[in-house]
Amino acid sequence: MATNCHLIVVGKLKSKELEAIENDYLKRISNPNLKIHEVKASADNKDQEGKSVLKKALDISKGSAYQLIIMSEWGVEYTSKDFSKFVFNKLEDQRPLIFVICGAEGPSDELINESTGKLSLSKLTFPHKIARVLFVEQFYRAITIKNNHPYHN
Repeated sequence: MATNCHLIVVGKLKSKELEAIENDYLKRISNPNLKIHEVKASADNKDQEGKSVLKKALDISKGSAYQLIIMSEWGVEYTSKDFSKFVFNKLEDQRPLIFVICGAEGPSDELINESTGKLSLSKLTFPHKIARVLFVEQFYRAITIKNNHPYHN
């Protein structure tokens, strides 16, 4: 199984407490791996942020095809078990699987057009730094579900 999962986030995680929680989950994630890439936020310029995200996605995929899933309040909501199935089904494709947490203005039209799907963590709205940690935890949970590890129980 390819270990090519990525999370592109607009902006930096500036909270030491949240960074510690995120790092704790990242240490537990091994197959597939999850790599986080931060791109610069452009205040009130979602088109520039979209271009930065797409450039990073091309860098990750080394110019070849990839699967780009945008986090959005309008995205598909999954249970944790269904999210696990979703991730591992996508990984069978062998193209890099790239999730994106956009900036405060949301995704640009170009980013939406380039995406292969939208994912929602909840109908609730979260600050980006919380969404980031929630995603990493759910990614870890997806792996434990796939491996029948007791973490999810």
